Amino acid sequence: MVVAGQDTGFTGERLLEPHLLLLLCRKADHGYELIARLARADFTDGEVDPATVYRNLRRMEREGLVGSRWEAGRSGPARRLYEVTARGRQALAAWSETINRQREKLSVFLAEFERLRPQS
Repeated sequence: MVVAGQDTGFTGERLLEPHLLLLLCRKADHGYELIARLARADFTDGEVDPATVYRNLRRMEREGLVGSRWEAGRSGPARRLYEVTARGRQALAAWSETINRQREKLSVFLAEFERLRPQS
């Protein structure tokens, strides 16, 4: 979002679910590692909020999109390992279709904007 000429960035919380599903399709992982992978994937313009990630993982688990199990830690406490479910893979496919439709709409918007932009 742009306010008074300032780019305020995009937190991406709305797109957190599909991004987590995509990461978990690649590899089951612990919450802490998922947060690090989101940061490395340049998912947001700022820091990834761990509370938001864990809140979404819990919701996704309640909805059957991901499953989890406790795994003994090698040198510390047990950690929860998250993995995508069949229902989560279906949800990711639906997200992909939605994102593609949005991309097409944004392309139309940007093309129209470029036509209206004064040529310098």
